[in-house]
Amino acid sequence: MRKLHHSSGDPIADRRAGYAEALAAEHQFDQAADVLAQALTLVPDWAAGWANLGRYREELGDIGGAVEAWRRSAGLDADGVYGAALKLVAHGIEAVAAAGAYVEVLFDDYAGRFERSLVDRLGYQVPRDLMSLIAEAGLKPGGTAYDLGCGTGLMGLQLRSVVRRLEGVDISEAMLAEARRKDIYNRLVKADLLDFLATGEPASLVTATDVLNYTGPLPPVLAAVHRVLEPGGLFGFSLELHDGPEPVKLRQSLRYAHSGPASMALCLAAGFEVVDKRDTVIRQDRGLPVAGLLMVVRKPAL
Repeated sequence: MRKLHHSSGDPIADRRAGYAEALAAEHQFDQAADVLAQALTLVPDWAAGWANLGRYREELGDIGGAVEAWRRSAGLDADGVYGAALKLVAHGIEAVAAAGAYVEVLFDDYAGRFERSLVDRLGYQVPRDLMSLIAEAGLKPGGTAYDLGCGTGLMGLQLRSVVRRLEGVDISEAMLAEARRKDIYNRLVKADLLDFLATGEPASLVTATDVLNYTGPLPPVLAAVHRVLEPGGLFGFSLELHDGPEPVKLRQSLRYAHSGPASMALCLAAGFEVVDKRDTVIRQDRGLPVAGLLMVVRKPAL
């Protein structure tokens, strides 16, 4: 996350931090941590610097040192932009932390290289595969679709030809700017997806690809989607999976992973019928496949 290099305000500290990041890029995390620690003696209130120091120490396996750095960063970063509070949750140090500001900054920074990185380098094919499940579920063409966490419009490209009206929502203005260039949405909105759904008109389809791994627990999203869907409407979404007993847990990647069985039970409890599901590989992460689930559920017809 390159936004972690927001300037410290001290050119000497910034130069040392840049050198530290160059060392980290070469996996020389011990040297990177030493150089950045020296920079932080000049700017001890630099939240971004402490967050990066935590990352270097985590790579070294020095979790105690990483936690110490993340605590310093979290105490200096009330909005949670740098994700240190989330890191403390992921390591079981704290119970809860808000993710919105971190996710917004992450994707504002990522927008320009998002598709090249995700599709070309990480093998991301979720929109195409989810669209296949939605078609098999018997989507009636011509309705209104809401694309939650629409990003640069990869899912929108799949949806455009089968719906009359297509609206997208995302928390990142930079991602929305990329989506606007595709000229496929009737409306694009910068908002939290729950706020967007709270005021939405009835829709025949809602999609959420690669977004519920940033929002966490499913019940609030399921309830909001159920409210906005027309009877018989479909909700298609992707999840990252984990094998533990918890319905959801925050990974050290700062993405939420869900339990497949628990997620299906939550869909039923929210009033949906499970139409179809498919195990899949969401993407590659550091050369390893990320296990995931594609699911299509339906709001029962009256």
